[in-house]
Amino acid sequence: MFQLRRERKHKIATDSGRNVGSTLVGSGTVAEPGITTSMAHAIVDTVREPLIVLDRKLHLIAANRSFCRLFHVEPEAICGSPFHALSRSQWDIPALLRLLDEVIVDGTAIEAYESEIDVPGTGRHRLLLNARRLLGGKGPDAALIIELEDVTARREADRQKDELLRQQEILLLEVQHRIANSLQIIASILLLKARTVESEIARSHLHDTHDRVISVATLHEQLRMSPLGNDVVVAPYLSKLCESLVSSMVSDRQHITVTVTALPDATVRAADAVSYGLIVTELIINAFKHGFPDGREGCIAVDFFGDRSGWRLSVSDNGVGRHLDPATPERVGLGTSIVEALAHKLEAKVEISAGHPGTTTSIVHVA
Repeated sequence: MFQLRRERKHKIATDSGRNVGSTLVGSGTVAEPGITTSMAHAIVDTVREPLIVLDRKLHLIAANRSFCRLFHVEPEAICGSPFHALSRSQWDIPALLRLLDEVIVDGTAIEAYESEIDVPGTGRHRLLLNARRLLGGKGPDAALIIELEDVTARREADRQKDELLRQQEILLLEVQHRIANSLQIIASILLLKARTVESEIARSHLHDTHDRVISVATLHEQLRMSPLGNDVVVAPYLSKLCESLVSSMVSDRQHITVTVTALPDATVRAADAVSYGLIVTELIINAFKHGFPDGREGCIAVDFFGDRSGWRLSVSDNGVGRHLDPATPERVGLGTSIVEALAHKLEAKVEISAGHPGTTTSIVHVA
């Protein structure tokens, strides 16, 4: 900041021997006591941004070249003008004028006060106004400096960026919607094919593949309904997935319910959501196959607790449980291999425990 000092005579600064009155307001201006036009000129002429100096009554003392060039004015034309009358009174904003008075009285500051101003020849401009009281200027010597920053181009760039992001979001949502539809069609074709094959093994494989495709399709549908770039909320995602699996796997003659428990605000990364969904799909397929033979009824519970630092995803059933023969090595099926591979990808481990009755399989991640 600058300390203004009292001078008896007004001296006009020169630039290479020439008068630079274009940056000095009115050589004959009568300023407030203690405010010299030469010192005001010295202040404003060192700044490249549009800048003006006002006295304690908010009358203009000096303006630099950038200000005059921006508003297409001559210094003499705005000599001694009140701030609110500048630029065809566009600065006559009561809230802003009150803030400027506070700067004079209390020495507070104004940072980035944004206004939209009509500029002759170039249209609307977005300007940021910053104001400071001159150091040591109090009472009759109080004066303030106002600096204007033209952010029109920046705001336009931001607007274009936001528009591009909006278009990108629309396109991404459309892609996700089409992927979900395509996967639903593929799942339907697999189901139709399963009804036509004679081999029970082939039919079982087709049904399993159908359920896995449904899992991925459900994720894309959930992503389509989620804000772009946000995490996937666990509860609705797994609930929708389990609903789809039950409708495709449970026959009219069998009664098996699937419940989902998760905190309402529990989320997972969108990139990991497909892994969670496939794990749940495989575990539910295994529960249906091995836990409820011969049309047995029961229930399956899917639970998710924790956050990214530590979480547990469990699938429990009250079926017949696991019957292991110590003399016979356990055969690792495709579903088990898929679960272990996905758990490894999530940096988690698989824990299997016997229930009373049934089985619980948990995927546990510890920070």
